[in-house]
Amino acid sequence: MGKIQPKKRNGASSGSPYTKRVSGGVKKNPIFKFNTDIGQHILKNPGIADAIVDKANIKEHEVVAEVGPGTGVLTRRILQKAKSCVAVELDARMAAELTKMVQGTPMQRKLRIILGDFIKVDLNDIGHFDVFISNTPYQISSPLVFKLLAMPRPPRVSILMVQREFAQRLIARPGDAMYSRLSVNAQFFAICSHIMKVGRNNFSPPPQVESSVVRIEPRPDRPDISWEEFDGMLRICFNRKNKTLRSSFFVKQVRELIERNWVTWASMFPEQVKTEDTDFLQGQGQLEIENLSMDVDDDTNNIDNDNDVPADEDDTMQDLIFGLDNDKSKQQKKDSPKLSGKMVSINGTQVDRARLARLIQVKIQRALDKCELSNQRSQKCDETAFLHLLYAFNQEGIRFS
Repeated sequence: MGKIQPKKRNGASSGSPYTKRVSGGVKKNPIFKFNTDIGQHILKNPGIADAIVDKANIKEHEVVAEVGPGTGVLTRRILQKAKSCVAVELDARMAAELTKMVQGTPMQRKLRIILGDFIKVDLNDIGHFDVFISNTPYQISSPLVFKLLAMPRPPRVSILMVQREFAQRLIARPGDAMYSRLSVNAQFFAICSHIMKVGRNNFSPPPQVESSVVRIEPRPDRPDISWEEFDGMLRICFNRKNKTLRSSFFVKQVRELIERNWVTWASMFPEQVKTEDTDFLQGQGQLEIENLSMDVDDDTNNIDNDNDVPADEDDTMQDLIFGLDNDKSKQQKKDSPKLSGKMVSINGTQVDRARLARLIQVKIQRALDKCELSNQRSQKCDETAFLHLLYAFNQEGIRFS
């Protein structure tokens, strides 16, 4: 007579520790819920996962960085092709699943997991990587792209799963409804292309929006300019993208912040300040400018009555100049000189603030006129026009970082 097989104690099974036992067997549903608040929508279509990794054209000697690996749908395919993979994961439960997936396999030595938020992680902790792949949490798409673009040595190629609307903004051209600061930044420093559309039913749980896969490749001839400064200028331009550029730069709070930046620059590099500017500030000369229309005079002479932007938006306007709300920008705001009263100190010399305000107004107008962009709208300008505008501002001593 055959022996009765003993039952396993405690309902033990060969399933994942994150699966639960139900009558009739083990149901392959996670005990923990995916946290959609941090963008956990796991790609479940293997065909799309294969296509994403294939589009990266990973070489066997290359290092790949992946953000939001989740349960490892893309990670497994990356490890089969790459030298190694650095996975940045916010959720400790998902990191545990990744560790279990490779444990005891040859892939274990090729995978390094960093627990944390990619936006806050120091890139030095990740190290150099050649390829970047991400099923991107939608709420960090913009800062993630900007962080990649600002890298001194960006990855050879980045393949991102993003929200469809974000993809449209990324590849939009001047005149398109979706054209934005993101469009200019991305296309100035990289070649952006749309790879494929991905329906919401390819994810678990399904998101509320459709997705797209995009490719970002840094331009081989990317200009040698400060990304922070270029982006700082674009923040001002696209804050009111349907208004003229003159209107955007003559908003009271923007002018005052440009004044602070110029005072800081003039104090740090007094030898670069033009003689005519110094003479004017000391009351010994006059500024002349062509095409300075009367409406500019009327709009800017009485700076205290300029109410283009409500006072309670002042912090937002500061962020236009100083960029993202990080430790560096907070320190820049703290260190910037305060312009109050009738006199301002520039490198130990007291100058009349009304003259300083007038000097900055003229400098802004000169830069706009030099590029013939005073009456143009950001929505219609391409990246080359913005580059010329930044150069014109720099020639006037106006900086944006």
